[in-house]
Amino acid sequence: MRRQRERAYTRRKQGNRFQRDIQMQKRRRGAIFRITRASAKATAKAAIIALCISAVATAGQAQAYKAARTADGKPDLNGIWEALNTANWDIQDHAAKMGPVVALGAAFSIPAGRGVVEGNEVPYLPEAAAKKKENAEKWLTSDPEIKCYLPGVPRANYMPYPFQIFQSPQYILMAYEFAGANRTIYMNSKQKSPNDTWMGWSVGHWEGDTLVVDVTSFNDQTWFDRAGNFHSDALHVVERYTRVSPDALDYEATIEDPKVFSRPWKMRMPLYRRLEKDAQLLEYTCVEFAEELLYGPLRKQSSK
Repeated sequence: MRRQRERAYTRRKQGNRFQRDIQMQKRRRGAIFRITRASAKATAKAAIIALCISAVATAGQAQAYKAARTADGKPDLNGIWEALNTANWDIQDHAAKMGPVVALGAAFSIPAGRGVVEGNEVPYLPEAAAKKKENAEKWLTSDPEIKCYLPGVPRANYMPYPFQIFQSPQYILMAYEFAGANRTIYMNSKQKSPNDTWMGWSVGHWEGDTLVVDVTSFNDQTWFDRAGNFHSDALHVVERYTRVSPDALDYEATIEDPKVFSRPWKMRMPLYRRLEKDAQLLEYTCVEFAEELLYGPLRKQSSK
């Protein structure tokens, strides 16, 4: 009887110890879970704070850049600049493909390139879209660049040739290497263009550190690229030039032409400073290279 009581007592004791062990294990697991959850929350919170600090620092760096100033306190845009893209071939996304002159092989093939048009869409009216397609098919004989015509705006800024900005408070001169093209931006002017031209009529003003140029009075004799994108004489371009670093400009052009497009659209790209010590615009008088193309068929045939 005594042994039975002892065994019963031992079993109760062991049972109580087992329950205590289970409770202790539960408490430990709970504590570990709470510590792990708290640690995870702390880690996540630290990561969020780090990201916020990084974002603020990045934004601060972007906002911190202050361009060198001219004597009148405006951002200094003087210098020789050039676009490094393939927009002169096609302002929209395009794959590489064979060029139009088979004898030149890869030397005149069309390189692949990312577009500079926001949304990669040029919103042509239906009839204008058909004209654009026709232009592309007749590129070698119809593109104004082939004929050494002045390139127009905005195309002059992203042809594969440099251009130079000469800045003063009243006027900003932009001189382009291709075809010796140039234009004057009249600052805060109310003058009107005497006639329509290839390069249009440019009137500028400053919005903070951004040069804004309103360009009107175009003729219809320029294209946007070699892919046949074109406009009419109702073209209106608003350009924005902003210094974003010592050696780069952010360039944006808003295009409006109700005769050709269903709505305004934008293109945007960086322009880079030419950093060579002896950088300069060289003469590229291309008219003589196009004379045979333009006037050869008019040559008087010799009589035999």
